[in-house]
Amino acid sequence: MSSTNKKQIPESEIKITFARSSGAGGQNVNKTSTKAILHWNVGASSIFSDSEKERIRTKLKNKLNDQDEIVVMAEEERSQLQNRTQAISRLQSLVSEALIIPKRRKPTKPTYSSKLKRLETKKQRSKLKASRRSVEE
Repeated sequence: MSSTNKKQIPESEIKITFARSSGAGGQNVNKTSTKAILHWNVGASSIFSDSEKERIRTKLKNKLNDQDEIVVMAEEERSQLQNRTQAISRLQSLVSEALIIPKRRKPTKPTYSSKLKRLETKKQRSKLKASRRSVEE
């Protein structure tokens, strides 16, 4: 159970395709396929254990398709290489965040002084509200 898991997904497990980007860009957008579409099959990965794969699936279930693949797209940059690098780094960060196991909260009791402080502020608030009431004659 390591919370600082820094496993890198090997590029041999990643399939990248390129398509034409949308949006502004003139002739460059019309001619070049710069949008990077990255596919990574969680089940076929050899670097992660079964428990880690299950954790990735549960944490990233909204990013999984029906072929058990995580699909990441990058089309912000004007070059194929930059979009490819960006998509890979996004996938790496998504997976590393999914593998972080949060620390369990230890329930604590309020201290004696914090209880007294809370009751004292309640009394003060009560006095303030009581002073706002109309005085009956």
